[in-house]
Amino acid sequence: MFIVLLKFSGNKGHASQFMEGHKEWIKRGFDDGVFLLVGSLQPNVGGGIVAHNTSLSDLQNRVSDDPFVVENVVSAEVLEITPSKAEERLKFLLG
Repeated sequence: MFIVLLKFSGNKGHASQFMEGHKEWIKRGFDDGVFLLVGSLQPNVGGGIVAHNTSLSDLQNRVSDDPFVVENVVSAEVLEITPSKAEERLKFLLG
């Protein structure tokens, strides 16, 4: 399981130019069964993704294809979590 942090860089002002491609990239992540949750980091510092059903290297490749990453609108950090305990509704994450 992974947490992806997409923090705005100095090119934040260019986000609107690449927003449609970024949204399509997010949609592919959900369609492929990799993304579980996507949202904004507050206060307006970027975005965050919860991902599973993938390897670290595959996720890093996926993240490097995000138009926001390609165009340096955000910098990406991928954190890997090995879940050991979960609330009943999230037990599927324990693998």
